Amino acid sequence: MTSKKVYLKVKDHTVSGEEFSLLYNEELDMLQTSPMPSLEILPDYYKSDDYISHTDSKRNLFERIYHFAKKLSLKRKLNLINSFPLSEKTLLDIGCGTGDFLKKAQENNWIVSGIEPNKKARFIANTKIGNHIFDVDHLVSFKSHSFNVITLWHVIEHLPNLQEHITILKRLLKKDGVLIIAVPNYKSFDAKYYKNFWAAYDVPRHLWHFSQLAIEKLFSKVNMSVQKKISMKLDAFYVSLLSEKYKLGWMNIFRAFIIASYSNIKAWRTNESSSITYIIKNS
Repeated sequence: MTSKKVYLKVKDHTVSGEEFSLLYNEELDMLQTSPMPSLEILPDYYKSDDYISHTDSKRNLFERIYHFAKKLSLKRKLNLINSFPLSEKTLLDIGCGTGDFLKKAQENNWIVSGIEPNKKARFIANTKIGNHIFDVDHLVSFKSHSFNVITLWHVIEHLPNLQEHITILKRLLKKDGVLIIAVPNYKSFDAKYYKNFWAAYDVPRHLWHFSQLAIEKLFSKVNMSVQKKISMKLDAFYVSLLSEKYKLGWMNIFRAFIIASYSNIKAWRTNESSSITYIIKNS
């Protein structure tokens, strides 16, 4: 990194309780988690019953809220990928979790494949869509230009060797294909309000923390450009609710609603939403 100024110190609230630094990269206008766990120990930070994207359980209020929000978002995701005029409907979802988005797409005549590193989540996903979900090592086995659409819903922030993975995405996408990436935005109001308690930092599972400029610069390196940005308004509520839990030890639903609502209202003027979906194509 060109700059190693500490932007913020953040605790791992989910698994280890360890503290990590967020280092600011001035050139890319993004943050990096430090120290970055090695590839050998990184999976240990996902070993928690509270890591909700790896389970379909609805054991408590928060999990029920999460799955309700996920159900709403699935329809929006499907409408988005169906909106593109494509010659074929081939879809790769990286970090597909338990496979609900791919199942929805498959039911709508998409030819689907998925990548999911978590063994338990991968097993659940394969029971839903018929053994089209693979471990991350399978990424290099796909033929070049195999997919019309590639999606990463809150996934790219988890990927080690970031620029290498971006190059792989470029290779797998068809010439006229669409890459869809959703990531938290550390410049949003809720991020600034909650600071080190902002749940979307999620260290050390989130290795990178992006601004809009960072996404544009990273993909310009492989001759890809951002065509459109979509505000993810529901994410502000989910993140604020979890941030309240980290800050207080319990979920202050009323204040989470107020902060999330204000963050969304403020984003109408600043365009700095809690999370943003980027539509990216070859330049």
